[in-house]
Amino acid sequence: MNYDHDAIRRAYPTEVKKIIDDVGIFDWDKKPFTVDESKVTAARAELDALKYKKRRRQAYPDFGTQLDYIYHNGIDKWKTDIVDPVKTKYPKP
Repeated sequence: MNYDHDAIRRAYPTEVKKIIDDVGIFDWDKKPFTVDESKVTAARAELDALKYKKRRRQAYPDFGTQLDYIYHNGIDKWKTDIVDPVKTKYPKP
């Protein structure tokens, strides 16, 4: 069985020490740990909802390029040419 490591760690940030696919989930005392699937599912939903932030961050040009664009074209043109397309492509959930 492959576990959703990120969601489990988000649901149980202090309880789980080790997650080993096809073996199990263990607490800090090396004892098997049973997760509540509803908590893991909720944590996965939270993580998925935050993906847009990472995608936006990667899509924007670096700050120097943006500042140069603002200097040469103005704030309004920067918003319409750089900011709005990224926000449209990766909207908030």
